[in-house]
Amino acid sequence: MENDVILKVTDLKTYFDVTKGIFSPKQIVKAVDGVSFDVKKGETFGLVGESGCGKSTLGRTIVKLYDPVGGTIEFEGKDISKLKGEELKAFRKKVQMIFQDPYASLNPRMTVGEIIMEPMIIHNIYKTAEEREARTVELLNIVGLKPDHIRRYPSEFSGGQRQRIGIARALAVDPEFIVCDEPISALDVSIQAQVINLLEQIQKELGLSYLFIAHDLSMVRHISDRIGVMYLGHMMEIGPANDIFYRPLHPYTIALLSAIPISDPDIAKAKQRIILEGEIPSPINPPAGCPFASRCSKATERCFRETPQPIQVGSRLVTCFLYEK
Repeated sequence: MENDVILKVTDLKTYFDVTKGIFSPKQIVKAVDGVSFDVKKGETFGLVGESGCGKSTLGRTIVKLYDPVGGTIEFEGKDISKLKGEELKAFRKKVQMIFQDPYASLNPRMTVGEIIMEPMIIHNIYKTAEEREARTVELLNIVGLKPDHIRRYPSEFSGGQRQRIGIARALAVDPEFIVCDEPISALDVSIQAQVINLLEQIQKELGLSYLFIAHDLSMVRHISDRIGVMYLGHMMEIGPANDIFYRPLHPYTIALLSAIPISDPDIAKAKQRIILEGEIPSPINPPAGCPFASRCSKATERCFRETPQPIQVGSRLVTCFLYEK
């Protein structure tokens, strides 16, 4: 149902000019190149892919930290891709971000209370300092921290605790949608599950929608309702989490899932790991055709000439000529 969609991204393009000098030939990195997908209300949409595929750039473009060069981003039916001023400020109250590095994303000179209260002040949510402090203590309780942590500085906390502070800061303005940009990748394995469980609990209680970006495929499977698989700035496959993991269709998705570590040595020994060969194309000068063709064992001459379009295959969208009828 269209009414259930909170975020709709259509043919989104985010490019960066990396030309080194005024006399050098122009070089443009096509970090996100024509991506389309949607996120439903109350849903977690997982986004996976190799490092450098454009996942984080896509997330930062959605929250308007980067400006797209093409396509549209519709939030609650309104195109926000060109918002500025007060309209952009109102949008950012509804859409927040949890950053990847809990050490770099918190100001070391501010106390935990000041960090969490800053968005409240910017968006003028609570009128008095007492109201803001009371709400901050409430948020600390929600994310599993103690009220007396409000006076401490980020350097006094572990990585997992700092990420909880980042989550509390994102919740400070009562958002409807949160972009989680690899929120567990910098944490110890023992802490990752705690943060995932916290995010799930908060989503259930507050009815939030998530875009969950990660490279840990097992965690993505655990938290996501649907998953999008990205490669070199393009969306290769989109579908329900279980379908993607247990019945992958795109050759890249199949190869990506074959790399997931398995704890049982007998099962791991019997499993066939797909080793991708061939050169990874440059995002500065991408070749014609399918971006995955140079590493795909099933590529034909057509794959090197023509760019495939997404094809509906049951519950999924697959960008591959193999599934043309």
